[in-house]
Amino acid sequence: MGLTSAMYTGLTGLNTNQFRIDTSGDNIANVNTTAFKSSRANFENLMSKTVSNGTAPSDRSGGTNPLQIGMGSALSSVQRNFSNGSIEPTGIPTDMAIEGNGFFIVNTPAYGQAFTRDGTFKLDATNTLVTADGFKVQGYGVDDNFNIIPGELQDITIPLGTMSAARATSNVAFDGNLNANGPIASQGTILESQAFVDLAGNPATANTLLSQLVDPGAPGVPLFAEGDVITLANVKKGGRQLPEERFTVTADSTLGDFAAFLQNSLGINTDPEAGGTPGVRISDGSDGVPAGTLVVEGNAGTANGLEIDLSAIRSSNINFNVPFNFTETQAANGESVYTTFIAYDSLGTPIQVELTLVLDSKTNAGNVWRYYAESHDDTDVSSVLGGAGTLTFDNDGQLTAVSNNIIRIDRENTGALNPLQIELNFDHVTGLTTQRSAMVMTSQDGFGTGTLNSFSVGSNGMITGTFSNGLTRPLGQIALATFTNAEGLVGKVNNLYLVGPNSGPAVITAPEELGAGRVVSGALELSNVDLTREFIGLITASTGFSASGRVISTSNELLNELLLIAR
Repeated sequence: MGLTSAMYTGLTGLNTNQFRIDTSGDNIANVNTTAFKSSRANFENLMSKTVSNGTAPSDRSGGTNPLQIGMGSALSSVQRNFSNGSIEPTGIPTDMAIEGNGFFIVNTPAYGQAFTRDGTFKLDATNTLVTADGFKVQGYGVDDNFNIIPGELQDITIPLGTMSAARATSNVAFDGNLNANGPIASQGTILESQAFVDLAGNPATANTLLSQLVDPGAPGVPLFAEGDVITLANVKKGGRQLPEERFTVTADSTLGDFAAFLQNSLGINTDPEAGGTPGVRISDGSDGVPAGTLVVEGNAGTANGLEIDLSAIRSSNINFNVPFNFTETQAANGESVYTTFIAYDSLGTPIQVELTLVLDSKTNAGNVWRYYAESHDDTDVSSVLGGAGTLTFDNDGQLTAVSNNIIRIDRENTGALNPLQIELNFDHVTGLTTQRSAMVMTSQDGFGTGTLNSFSVGSNGMITGTFSNGLTRPLGQIALATFTNAEGLVGKVNNLYLVGPNSGPAVITAPEELGAGRVVSGALELSNVDLTREFIGLITASTGFSASGRVISTSNELLNELLLIAR
């Protein structure tokens, strides 16, 4: 009976040491498996055969210890080691590793929601982030304004080459110096045409129909007819050429309508704060100018100076190709500077904005400059962008106050956000004495249309896309799952884990929150198998296996001896 028990005891030793060899073999086989977590076999003793429970000491004798004979060993547990493996940089942006606690969340056809530490991800044909086995990686998406939508897991997509984005300009910054030693801008250009009359010979007024307008040099012959197209071209403002504009004569078109068209095309700012009487009007003779004369008065400053030569205004009427003849009676004066910049609306459409600054006044407290903004991409009838603003400098040439520094550009019927509102920042502009004024735009926060061409993943799992126009936008965020007892997870093939009875539910959160680790982009987590320990384990397990076999063979030899005695 005793020898037979010894044989079975040896058998338990064979089994338990075999489990140890199996576990070490699995660890060694997966030494290069991405994010593999090693396991170890733990053993416990089987019940013992109790011969005596022992006795307590007495006055006459000492106590005796229990007499128990062990019955062998058994496998108590296979414990998985979830300590972090080393991080290996790969340079592949879709590769990710977790440093700390947590698991990536994937959606699988067989198991539904599953978890993995293996961050060997890639983009499939639909630009969806998937594992090497095609399981879709889960995380948080973004809304139409690129804001992360927390709490709702979805497939992560990174639409390289297919997504386009733009951003409207909201802030523009300038740098430069405005010459404090220049002359004050006290007057603008004044241009006067010939005096017009109507068919009856009366001086023309704002209500005179263009089809009734007559040049006194050709009495009785109207200058225009319904359907004629008047083209304004080669007009200069501050020496720069303005865009070409056209006016179509209708049956109801008046000289006042044409004056308004001319004023809007020339970008004359009629803000009363600008001083003077800028605009385009028809003289009634009370100002010393012959009645019926078209008078053009520009804004002050040489950069606002207007030039309309004989060929600047043309008509499609073959009989009157040059219907207007303007003469300069006053030239614009005063220190001024002109600059231009490109802004973008919400659809990424480029919009050219022109800015002219003129020296408005000088006092003992400092200087005041006035600026005029205009854009021919503005969709309303006038290119002027609001009232004229001011920059006030102190005695040290430092900017102390700014007025009307928010401009609004109409984008009606363009599909873009209307109006486009831009704040002008002059904080780095000074008002010191120099040879000439100079100013330039240094930055603006808008972007034209660009295509997504690259991305990066931050330590918090945020996926940030970079577009060809330089714009960056969040595209989503990787989510991580943590467990109260990660050792309670049930391991599956493909480096996957499922929720187990003793793991606790998955706590899903963003990386670096609620105990979750951080994401390392462009890297992979290596296996945490310790080969040295595994080789030592193989030696001790094989020794134990051999020794247990020796117990069986010895028991067999003794049984054979007993059989010989019986013979």
